[in-house]
Amino acid sequence: MTRKEVKLAYIANDSTRKATFKKRKRGLIKKISELSTLCDVPACALIYSQYESLPDIWPSPSGVQRVIAQFRNMPEMEQGRKMFNQETFLRQRIVKAHEQLKRLRKENREKEVSRVMFQTLTGRPLQGLNMIDLNDLGWLIDQNVKELGEKIKSKREELLAQSKREELLAQINEVTVAAPNAAALPARAGDHGMDLSMQQPAMENTMQRPPCFSDVMTPQEPMGFGAAGGDEVLPFGDQNHPAFWHNSPFFH
Repeated sequence: MTRKEVKLAYIANDSTRKATFKKRKRGLIKKISELSTLCDVPACALIYSQYESLPDIWPSPSGVQRVIAQFRNMPEMEQGRKMFNQETFLRQRIVKAHEQLKRLRKENREKEVSRVMFQTLTGRPLQGLNMIDLNDLGWLIDQNVKELGEKIKSKREELLAQSKREELLAQINEVTVAAPNAAALPARAGDHGMDLSMQQPAMENTMQRPPCFSDVMTPQEPMGFGAAGGDEVLPFGDQNHPAFWHNSPFFH
Protein backbone atom coordinates (compact mmCIF):
# COMPACT_ATOMS: atom_id res chain seq x y z
CA MET A 1 0.00 0.00 0.00
CA THR A 2 1.48 3.33 -1.09
CA ARG A 3 1.88 6.15 1.36
CA LYS A 4 -0.58 9.00 0.96
CA GLU A 5 1.04 12.18 -0.35
CA VAL A 6 1.24 14.83 2.32
CA LYS A 7 0.17 18.34 1.43
CA LEU A 8 3.05 20.74 2.03
CA ALA A 9 1.29 23.47 3.99
CA TYR A 10 1.51 24.96 7.45
CA ILE A 11 -0.18 22.82 10.09
CA ALA A 12 -2.60 25.04 12.01
CA ASN A 13 -3.28 22.67 14.87
CA ASP A 14 -0.65 23.06 17.64
CA SER A 15 -0.62 19.49 18.93
CA THR A 16 -0.54 18.00 15.43
CA ARG A 17 2.23 20.38 14.41
CA LYS A 18 4.31 19.48 17.48
CA ALA A 19 3.88 15.74 16.92
CA THR A 20 4.81 16.14 13.25
CA PHE A 21 7.91 18.14 14.22
CA LYS A 22 9.19 15.45 16.58
CA LYS A 23 8.56 12.66 14.09
CA ARG A 24 10.16 14.49 11.18
CA LYS A 25 13.15 15.54 13.30
CA ARG A 26 13.94 11.95 14.20
CA GLY A 27 13.60 10.91 10.60
CA LEU A 28 15.86 13.74 9.40
CA ILE A 29 18.63 12.91 11.89
CA LYS A 30 18.39 9.24 10.95
CA LYS A 31 18.75 10.05 7.25
CA ILE A 32 21.77 12.31 7.90
CA SER A 33 23.44 9.55 9.91
CA GLU A 34 22.80 7.01 7.12
CA LEU A 35 24.14 9.40 4.48
CA SER A 36 27.33 10.06 6.46
CA THR A 37 27.90 6.35 7.19
CA LEU A 38 27.07 4.89 3.77
CA CYS A 39 28.73 7.55 1.60
CA ASP A 40 31.51 8.66 3.98
CA VAL A 41 30.69 12.36 3.66
CA PRO A 42 30.95 15.03 6.38
CA ALA A 43 27.51 16.07 7.58
CA CYS A 44 25.96 17.77 10.58
CA ALA A 45 22.60 19.03 11.78
CA LEU A 46 21.48 22.04 13.84
CA ILE A 47 17.74 22.12 14.51
CA TYR A 48 16.07 24.97 16.41
CA SER A 49 12.46 24.87 17.47
CA GLN A 50 9.98 26.77 19.62
CA TYR A 51 9.27 23.64 21.59
CA GLU A 52 12.79 23.29 23.08
CA SER A 53 15.17 25.86 24.56
CA LEU A 54 18.37 24.26 23.20
CA PRO A 55 18.89 23.22 19.60
CA ASP A 56 19.33 19.61 18.56
CA ILE A 57 22.93 19.01 17.49
CA TRP A 58 24.18 16.06 15.47
CA PRO A 59 26.63 14.38 15.71
CA SER A 60 28.29 16.57 18.38
CA PRO A 61 29.29 20.23 18.93
CA SER A 62 32.88 19.50 17.82
CA GLY A 63 31.63 17.61 14.75
CA VAL A 64 29.38 20.52 13.83
CA GLN A 65 32.24 23.03 14.22
CA ARG A 66 34.51 20.87 12.02
CA VAL A 67 31.95 20.65 9.20
CA ILE A 68 31.17 24.37 9.38
CA ALA A 69 34.87 25.25 9.28
CA GLN A 70 35.32 23.02 6.22
CA PHE A 71 32.38 24.74 4.57
CA ARG A 72 33.72 28.24 5.27
CA ASN A 73 37.10 27.35 3.76
CA MET A 74 35.43 26.74 0.42
CA PRO A 75 35.24 29.56 -2.20
CA GLU A 76 32.16 31.76 -2.00
CA MET A 77 30.92 30.63 -5.40
CA GLU A 78 31.07 27.01 -4.29
CA GLN A 79 29.36 27.80 -1.01
CA GLY A 80 26.26 29.24 -2.63
CA ARG A 81 26.09 27.00 -5.70
CA LYS A 82 23.64 24.52 -4.15
CA MET A 83 22.33 26.65 -1.32
CA PHE A 84 18.58 27.12 -1.04
CA ASN A 85 16.47 29.37 1.08
CA GLN A 86 12.73 29.61 1.36
CA GLU A 87 12.41 32.15 -1.44
CA THR A 88 14.57 30.21 -3.88
CA PHE A 89 12.74 27.00 -3.10
CA LEU A 90 9.34 28.59 -3.71
CA ARG A 91 10.49 30.19 -6.95
CA GLN A 92 11.64 26.84 -8.30
CA ARG A 93 8.35 25.24 -7.30
CA ILE A 94 6.45 28.00 -9.12
CA VAL A 95 8.53 27.53 -12.29
CA LYS A 96 7.92 23.77 -12.25
CA ALA A 97 4.21 24.32 -11.69
CA HIS A 98 4.04 26.69 -14.68
CA GLU A 99 5.85 24.18 -16.90
CA GLN A 100 3.48 21.42 -15.83
CA LEU A 101 0.47 23.65 -16.46
CA LYS A 102 1.77 24.53 -19.92
CA ARG A 103 2.27 20.86 -20.76
CA LEU A 104 -1.23 19.95 -19.59
CA ARG A 105 -2.77 22.78 -21.60
CA LYS A 106 -0.96 21.59 -24.71
CA GLU A 107 -2.17 18.01 -24.20
CA ASN A 108 -5.74 19.19 -23.66
CA ARG A 109 -5.58 21.36 -26.77
CA GLU A 110 -4.33 18.46 -28.88
CA LYS A 111 -7.13 16.24 -27.59
CA GLU A 112 -9.72 18.92 -28.34
CA VAL A 113 -8.45 19.50 -31.88
CA SER A 114 -8.23 15.74 -32.45
CA ARG A 115 -11.87 15.41 -31.48
CA VAL A 116 -12.81 18.14 -33.98
CA MET A 117 -10.73 16.44 -36.69
CA PHE A 118 -12.46 13.09 -36.21
CA GLN A 119 -15.85 14.80 -36.18
CA THR A 120 -15.11 16.41 -39.55
CA LEU A 121 -14.45 12.94 -40.97
CA THR A 122 -18.05 12.04 -40.16
CA GLY A 123 -19.32 15.02 -42.18
CA ARG A 124 -19.54 17.72 -39.54
CA PRO A 125 -18.83 21.18 -41.04
CA LEU A 126 -16.09 23.47 -39.79
CA GLN A 127 -18.45 26.31 -39.04
CA GLY A 128 -17.85 28.17 -35.80
CA LEU A 129 -14.06 27.69 -35.79
CA ASN A 130 -11.87 30.75 -35.64
CA MET A 131 -8.51 31.22 -37.33
CA ILE A 132 -6.57 29.85 -34.34
CA ASP A 133 -8.67 26.68 -34.30
CA LEU A 134 -8.21 26.22 -38.05
CA ASN A 135 -4.46 26.70 -37.77
CA ASP A 136 -4.26 24.16 -34.95
CA LEU A 137 -6.42 21.75 -36.96
CA GLY A 138 -4.18 22.11 -40.01
CA TRP A 139 -1.07 21.57 -37.90
CA LEU A 140 -2.54 18.42 -36.35
CA ILE A 141 -3.53 17.05 -39.77
CA ASP A 142 -0.01 17.67 -41.08
CA GLN A 143 1.46 15.86 -38.09
CA ASN A 144 -0.82 12.86 -38.62
CA VAL A 145 0.00 12.73 -42.33
CA LYS A 146 3.71 12.92 -41.50
CA GLU A 147 3.43 10.07 -39.01
CA LEU A 148 1.51 7.95 -41.53
CA GLY A 149 4.17 8.63 -44.17
CA GLU A 150 6.92 7.55 -41.80
CA LYS A 151 5.03 4.37 -40.90
CA ILE A 152 4.46 3.54 -44.58
CA LYS A 153 8.15 4.13 -45.34
CA SER A 154 9.21 1.95 -42.42
CA LYS A 155 6.82 -0.81 -43.52
CA ARG A 156 8.13 -0.70 -47.09
CA GLU A 157 11.73 -0.94 -45.90
CA GLU A 158 10.77 -3.87 -43.70
CA LEU A 159 9.05 -5.67 -46.60
CA LEU A 160 12.01 -4.96 -48.90
CA ALA A 161 14.46 -6.35 -46.36
CA GLN A 162 12.26 -9.43 -45.90
CA SER A 163 12.10 -9.93 -49.67
CA LYS A 164 15.89 -9.72 -49.94
CA ARG A 165 16.27 -12.25 -47.15
CA GLU A 166 13.88 -14.65 -48.86
CA GLU A 167 15.70 -14.21 -52.18
CA LEU A 168 19.05 -14.88 -50.50
CA LEU A 169 17.66 -18.00 -48.80
CA ALA A 170 16.29 -19.22 -52.14
CA GLN A 171 19.71 -18.77 -53.76
CA ILE A 172 21.37 -20.62 -50.90
CA ASN A 173 18.87 -23.48 -51.26
CA GLU A 174 19.52 -23.68 -55.01
CA VAL A 175 23.26 -23.86 -54.44
CA THR A 176 22.78 -26.52 -51.76
CA VAL A 177 20.56 -28.65 -54.03
CA ALA A 178 22.86 -28.27 -57.05
CA ALA A 179 26.02 -29.15 -55.13
CA PRO A 180 25.43 -32.97 -55.04
CA ASN A 181 24.65 -33.06 -58.77
CA ALA A 182 27.78 -31.08 -59.55
CA ALA A 183 29.84 -33.46 -57.45
CA ALA A 184 28.50 -36.41 -59.40
CA LEU A 185 29.32 -34.90 -62.80
CA PRO A 186 33.07 -35.76 -62.85
CA ALA A 187 32.40 -39.44 -62.15
CA ARG A 188 29.79 -39.65 -64.87
CA ALA A 189 32.06 -37.80 -67.27
CA GLY A 190 34.77 -40.28 -66.44
CA ASP A 191 32.43 -43.16 -67.12
CA HIS A 192 31.53 -41.76 -70.51
CA GLY A 193 35.19 -41.14 -71.15
CA MET A 194 35.94 -44.81 -70.52
CA ASP A 195 33.13 -45.88 -72.83
CA LEU A 196 34.37 -43.60 -75.56
CA SER A 197 37.91 -44.85 -75.19
CA MET A 198 36.71 -48.46 -75.47
CA GLN A 199 34.61 -47.66 -78.52
CA GLN A 200 37.26 -45.53 -80.18
CA PRO A 201 38.94 -48.40 -82.16
CA ALA A 202 35.61 -49.52 -83.58
CA MET A 203 34.74 -45.98 -84.54
CA GLU A 204 38.11 -45.51 -86.20
CA ASN A 205 37.59 -48.73 -88.25
CA THR A 206 34.17 -47.54 -89.29
CA MET A 207 35.49 -44.17 -90.37
CA GLN A 208 38.38 -45.75 -92.33
CA ARG A 209 36.10 -48.11 -94.35
CA PRO A 210 34.24 -46.25 -97.15
CA PRO A 211 30.50 -46.80 -97.10
CA CYS A 212 28.96 -48.86 -99.83
CA PHE A 213 25.51 -48.74 -101.27
CA SER A 214 24.36 -51.92 -99.54
CA ASP A 215 25.21 -50.54 -96.09
CA VAL A 216 22.61 -47.84 -96.32
CA MET A 217 19.84 -50.20 -97.48
CA THR A 218 17.68 -52.20 -95.18
CA PRO A 219 17.10 -55.93 -95.90
CA GLN A 220 13.40 -55.39 -96.61
CA GLU A 221 13.93 -52.43 -98.91
CA PRO A 222 13.87 -53.42 -102.65
CA MET A 223 16.76 -52.45 -104.84
CA GLY A 224 16.20 -49.71 -107.36
CA PHE A 225 14.87 -46.18 -107.32
CA GLY A 226 11.26 -46.72 -108.28
CA ALA A 227 8.37 -48.82 -107.18
CA ALA A 228 7.91 -52.24 -108.72
CA GLY A 229 6.20 -51.99 -112.12
CA GLY A 230 6.27 -48.17 -112.06
CA ASP A 231 8.24 -45.39 -113.61
CA GLU A 232 11.64 -44.73 -112.30
CA VAL A 233 11.81 -41.66 -110.05
CA LEU A 234 15.01 -39.93 -109.10
CA PRO A 235 15.42 -39.59 -105.32
CA PHE A 236 16.96 -36.12 -105.65
CA GLY A 237 18.23 -33.78 -108.28
CA ASP A 238 16.63 -32.98 -111.60
CA GLN A 239 15.94 -35.56 -114.33
CA ASN A 240 16.98 -33.04 -116.92
CA HIS A 241 20.51 -32.97 -115.46
CA PRO A 242 21.77 -36.62 -115.36
CA ALA A 243 25.32 -35.38 -115.00
CA PHE A 244 24.79 -35.38 -111.24
CA TRP A 245 24.60 -39.15 -111.24
CA HIS A 246 27.86 -39.51 -113.16
CA ASN A 247 29.60 -37.51 -110.46
CA SER A 248 28.25 -39.70 -107.69
CA PRO A 249 30.75 -42.03 -105.92
CA PHE A 250 28.46 -45.03 -106.48
CA PHE A 251 29.25 -45.00 -110.22
CA HIS A 252 33.02 -45.00 -109.86
